[in-house]
Amino acid sequence: MKRLFLLLVPAIILASCGGGKTDKTGNLAKLKAERAKLDEQIKTLEGPGSDTSKKATAISVMTLQPTDFVATINVQSQITGDQNIYASPQAAGIVNNILVHTGEHVAKGQVLAILDAAAIQQQIDGQQTQLTLAKTVYEKQKNLWSQNIGTEVQLLQAKANYETAQSQLAGLVVQKNMYRIVSPITGVIDQMTLKVGDIASPGSGTSQSSASIIRVVNTDKLKAEANLGENYLGKVKSGNKVTLIFPDINDSIKTTLSYVAEAVDPNSRAFVVQVQLHDAKLHPNMSCIMEIANYESKNSLVVPISVIQKTSKGEMLYVVDGDKAKAVYVKTGANSNGSVEILSGLHAGDKIITAGFEDLDNGDPISVQQ
Repeated sequence: MKRLFLLLVPAIILASCGGGKTDKTGNLAKLKAERAKLDEQIKTLEGPGSDTSKKATAISVMTLQPTDFVATINVQSQITGDQNIYASPQAAGIVNNILVHTGEHVAKGQVLAILDAAAIQQQIDGQQTQLTLAKTVYEKQKNLWSQNIGTEVQLLQAKANYETAQSQLAGLVVQKNMYRIVSPITGVIDQMTLKVGDIASPGSGTSQSSASIIRVVNTDKLKAEANLGENYLGKVKSGNKVTLIFPDINDSIKTTLSYVAEAVDPNSRAFVVQVQLHDAKLHPNMSCIMEIANYESKNSLVVPISVIQKTSKGEMLYVVDGDKAKAVYVKTGANSNGSVEILSGLHAGDKIITAGFEDLDNGDPISVQQ
């Protein structure tokens, strides 16, 4: 019996070992089949030719080098006389006669037009008669007094009447002269819209919007004048370098800013800047472009303003870092004509990505186009 038991035990152990090996092999085969099925499904979903790796973005670059940077403000300007004055009478009246024409040279104090002063002239004629009478009486009284005839009081009264008549006549002449338009400066009649029959009055024609004006310009001293928006107030000052560009005559003049207004016009929200000129080839009313250099810096790092991106963390651009794009945060300064000065964040020799950066993220692969 014992012998039989010893023979059965090895048989049971062998049977047990043989069955476990069979199950393990079957499970392995089953898992491999499932994996193959999953691989096939993934391949189907990805589609033919799919590639999960990110392709390199084609870019263009510029190598950053120090340069002299000048920021400019360009504004339309006009040449006008340094003395540009609208002439008007001292008293209101109807224009009877115009004595000058556009383009004519006139002297300071020259009569340009005469207004109707008939009423004053009548008073002058009457006063002239009174003056003649007073003069005659005074001369007779003076002659009698020299012959010891009459009293000193009579002589003094006659003299006073004569002097009063003279004073009154002079006052009427002054009033009559107020009915004239005279040139306040020596210059050229630059604009004439006044006509015979128009009513001219003190202060009329003080602007180009007035209907009837005589404008006199001194061409010996000219100026270029422009209006800058109030956002430039404090950003320009007298002495700034200026280039006046004249497209019509294909010429330019380098000079400096001579005047900057302190106050902003309440209507236009602009302020005036001027450049004094002494150039025979220039004439009033010529137009030009005033280019004001209000900032200069030597050996600056300058990049196109288009490569700067605004982010929540600040201003950023991309540079080349091996075969990848690297995001760099920078501090910018003045900008002009499409360029901006970099104050910090970059160094000379950095390669700035100037094209193809629009779809880049930090660390993306890049391919520099030659």
